[in-house]
Amino acid sequence: MIYVIFIGFALLSWIVQSVLKNKFDKYSKIALPSGLSGKEVAEKMLREHGIYDVKVSHVQGQLTDHYNPLTKTINLSEAVYNSNSIAAASVAAHECGHAVQHATAYSFLTMRSKLVPVVNFAAGWMHWVLLAGILLVQSFPYLLLFGIVLFGLTTLFSFITLPVEINASSRAVTWLNKTGITNVSTHPMAVDALKWAAYTYVIAALSSLATLIYYILIFLGGRNRN
Repeated sequence: MIYVIFIGFALLSWIVQSVLKNKFDKYSKIALPSGLSGKEVAEKMLREHGIYDVKVSHVQGQLTDHYNPLTKTINLSEAVYNSNSIAAASVAAHECGHAVQHATAYSFLTMRSKLVPVVNFAAGWMHWVLLAGILLVQSFPYLLLFGIVLFGLTTLFSFITLPVEINASSRAVTWLNKTGITNVSTHPMAVDALKWAAYTYVIAALSSLATLIYYILIFLGGRNRN
């Protein structure tokens, strides 16, 4: 049964990623009424929220857009940075949503930031510990339990990420509509693009939870055989 769930999540993830790519490809070809580039949208949103200590820069690659709270930089991929499309404006405003969260000490972002060092440690070791724990589950069951704890931390991180991403998108679409950067015909496109982007985080969190349950079942099964 658990393998059916894994296959289901893998298929669902592929579908969501495919739809998301198609949405962004489509909306990347539709220009904003204002003609603002992703960079200009980001700078405008920051100014209108009273944020002047965050820099907007560009990075290589596709879908590499992110906000770095340590350096206070909004890093936009080149396609977003220079583009005046609906997709570019949506992504730029979403990343600015994270900067606004940071400036207002949004609780879930603060919580996630505090977990980053712990999760980085867990991610570096959990696969090796889980593998060894599964192989030795009957002899050293608590090794697998330690791996489960490490994996549980990454699962917790995935679920804390959900409200962070959804809230950033909510801030983005509200601001885009309020300022008139998107209009009656283009605003639903921005909402649609960010909605599908959010789905990827939902699928990732649920998939991580299913995997965690799988490891717990292995641990319980190994203990019952002892």
